[in-house]
Amino acid sequence: MKTLLQSVIASTALFCGQALSDEIDDQKARLTREGVTPALIYDGIAAANTSGGIRTGTAYVGNLRLQLALDGNKLFHAPGWTAFFQVLSIHGGQPSNFVGDAQGVNSYAAKPALRFYEAWGQYSSLSGRWSLLAGRYDLNSEFYRLASSGLFLNSSFGMGPEFSQSGIGGPSIFPDTSFGARVTFKPSSSILIRTAIMDGVPANRTDEQNRFPGQKDGLLLVSEIAFLTRPGSGGSQGISKYRVGRGANFPAYDDKFAIGAWHYTGTFRDLSRVDSKGRPLQHEGSSGAYVLIDRTLFRSPANPKARLSGFLQYGVGDGRINQFDSFVAAGLTASGFMTSRPDDTFGIALTSARNGSHYIDSLNMQAIPTTTAETSIEATYLLQVNPRLAIQPDIQYVIHPGTNPTRANATVVQVHFQWML
Repeated sequence: MKTLLQSVIASTALFCGQALSDEIDDQKARLTREGVTPALIYDGIAAANTSGGIRTGTAYVGNLRLQLALDGNKLFHAPGWTAFFQVLSIHGGQPSNFVGDAQGVNSYAAKPALRFYEAWGQYSSLSGRWSLLAGRYDLNSEFYRLASSGLFLNSSFGMGPEFSQSGIGGPSIFPDTSFGARVTFKPSSSILIRTAIMDGVPANRTDEQNRFPGQKDGLLLVSEIAFLTRPGSGGSQGISKYRVGRGANFPAYDDKFAIGAWHYTGTFRDLSRVDSKGRPLQHEGSSGAYVLIDRTLFRSPANPKARLSGFLQYGVGDGRINQFDSFVAAGLTASGFMTSRPDDTFGIALTSARNGSHYIDSLNMQAIPTTTAETSIEATYLLQVNPRLAIQPDIQYVIHPGTNPTRANATVVQVHFQWML
């Protein structure tokens, strides 16, 4: 499989040489005009744990994504209808096996697999105020999402571990999604309200890996309200200011403030508490909440692309059944300040996940040493080589990897590249 995938990538790269670049763009533009928009995206990361953690070592992580978006209006004369399909191939190793961290130093790393990742249909009202989506869907594509934090490679900057590591097998996010429905309503040009009802376990999870005896799957309910400020949003007119839903091509926002909450309806096993017969307590339901802030701190009047942004993420989870009961992250990103490289972005950020009391108690009962939290500091630079290729060197310093005091703080160096067709 690995050899086959490498051959596919090499052949595709050769096919997409400069001589054929214009022809490929023309073909994609023609398909898009007809209502079919294909995309092929490859992310590769070379990672090295240079010191600390479990042991030093290197790993390569690769994700190949084949995406297909369908426009119902152009294809079937059905205005408002769209569909999206995504196949995901994961290959390579896992850097966290060397680091021993709990949050995940690389958000692209997962067990090697080839799977149908997303497959959903969506209807957006002609007024543009609401949309309904149903199918296999990645929650993190819309919920718990900030533009600034998405620059970083640590998994916690995509979704905090108090939520991403919750439930029986995690919520419907990378690398395992589940089936459900999402509704979005836009009461005004600056407010978005989203609610999703998902299966409580991922579709590809293995029972032996993710379920405990006596636990019930249930459903996952998620809601979020976001307040947005977009360039020129105050003067927007007509339907355009109410566009909503996946694929709506919103202009980049200047500021975002969001509050979200989630709840599982299933049954979960306590990490440390037991009943009178010595069996783990069973809890009906599990909940959490989060707050997100992303704000433009500075924009040059002479050069609108020159921008400094700051973000903050804070979440609380269910410490009875999850390792982490709270999480905080903050960071700064700067882009457009070099006139010769207006599309490059630099960022520095910190993330810290705090152990819940039940998890600490469970380790204490086993005489396993632990610390209160794991903290990571990350600095990264995204170099946009051309519209198809981006290269991103990255360095992370992980304090108390895995909240294990016997592990030395780790230094992880990574180089990420993304190639798009």
